[in-house]
Amino acid sequence: MGNDIEFNVFQKIWTISNDFGLNTDLLETNLINLGIVISLLIYFGKGVLSNLLINRKLAISNTIRDAEERYKEATYKLEQAKIRLEQAKMKARNIRTSGLSQMEKEKKDLIDGTDEDLRRLEDSKNATIRSEKQRAIEQVQQQVSRSASERTLETLKNCLDNELHLRMIDHNIGLLRAMESVTE
Repeated sequence: MGNDIEFNVFQKIWTISNDFGLNTDLLETNLINLGIVISLLIYFGKGVLSNLLINRKLAISNTIRDAEERYKEATYKLEQAKIRLEQAKMKARNIRTSGLSQMEKEKKDLIDGTDEDLRRLEDSKNATIRSEKQRAIEQVQQQVSRSASERTLETLKNCLDNELHLRMIDHNIGLLRAMESVTE
């Protein structure tokens, strides 16, 4: 029996030693092994991970700050552009209104100038017609006078003899002397 006890004790020791050790099979890893690995990673990688997170946080906050500044700048530029657009629209309206009023003024001036030119041309035409009419009347009068004088002379030549002619001349000379004495 002494050997039996030894064998039982030896067998129990052998089973305990079989259960103790590292399990290297990744598929059979238990929660304890995972916890140990994660704990080691957290303990040794905490500084690196926190530095990475802080750097990432700073980069994100800088990017957000830059985006906000660009947004504010873009908003300001947009407002300035809107103000310039309104000013340009106002100026365009003023130019258009001024152009229309200038156009109306020039149109009125042109119409008034044309009316004045037409009036002057009408007056000139009427004056030319009157002068041409007067000249034509004078020419007709001269022709009639010349014709009458020629007929009278012809009639006188035919009707008058020398004696009658001399008496007529004397009579006219006497009339001229009488007129001369009256005017003096």
